[in-house]
Amino acid sequence: MKKTLILFFLLVGFHAVQAQENELTWHTNFEKAMQLSLKEKKPLMLFFTGSDWCGWCIRLQKEVFHKSEFAAWAKDKVILVELDFPRKKQLEPSMQQQNYGLQNALQVRGYPTIWFVTAEKKDDGKINLSQLGSTGYVAGGPEAWLTGANQILANFKKG
Repeated sequence: MKKTLILFFLLVGFHAVQAQENELTWHTNFEKAMQLSLKEKKPLMLFFTGSDWCGWCIRLQKEVFHKSEFAAWAKDKVILVELDFPRKKQLEPSMQQQNYGLQNALQVRGYPTIWFVTAEKKDDGKINLSQLGSTGYVAGGPEAWLTGANQILANFKKG
């Protein structure tokens, strides 16, 4: 009985650790994400989504973003930012303003759109975004999506 309990707790502990390793932080505050990007010398991955209505966005999350291969890649390569445009829930006005401002700056016309950018804050407080490239939904799961993302990030130079 003792051995069974010990084995049970070991398995539960292993799954909890594994779940934590695969859990990603998706930032919603661009300013904070930008500061982290500069500190860690990683580009930003901006995910423009309609989380509660966009079928392709939901599919991209299920097929790629919720997979362990993506989690391992993202932790090493990028700072994740979700810029949501929901229809059923209301975002705070400051969040809406931020998201629409970035959508306009990057000329996002459809969802999902993922932009890889670097950000620099100028002395006058303005933010300069350098576009590395963009993508969207790619069929084929994490491997296919990550191949394209790695091609975009190939020219990124850590400052």
